[in-house]
Amino acid sequence: QVRLVESGGGSVQAGGSLRLLCAGSGSIFSIGDMRWYRQAPEKQRELVASISNSGSTTYADSVKGRFTISRDNAKNTVYLQMNSLKPEDTAVYKCNAYIRPSGSGTGYYWGLGTLVTVSS
Repeated sequence: QVRLVESGGGSVQAGGSLRLLCAGSGSIFSIGDMRWYRQAPEKQRELVASISNSGSTTYADSVKGRFTISRDNAKNTVYLQMNSLKPEDTAVYKCNAYIRPSGSGTGYYWGLGTLVTVSS
């Protein structure tokens, strides 16, 4: 069964770095856009970064210059390199991807999320 699983979250001090990974598994034919979202308590879900299957990237203004999204199509994986982390980056980060399975089920898939905590 097709699914996305995130990893790489943790607790760091302000100014530190983390690298998030989201890997697709199952019988996947291809993946379109891949995105990272985050949601902090009492805040709405925010699109952090996205990357198209051609490599075009988009970032939220709050993370530009600090975060880098990338993908490895051979591994069905999207990454989020997070540098110069700030306490306001604290959130649950979830990946989202448009997946075309080998069989049926084409659509957007979500991972369960990984927690990032940044302390001052």
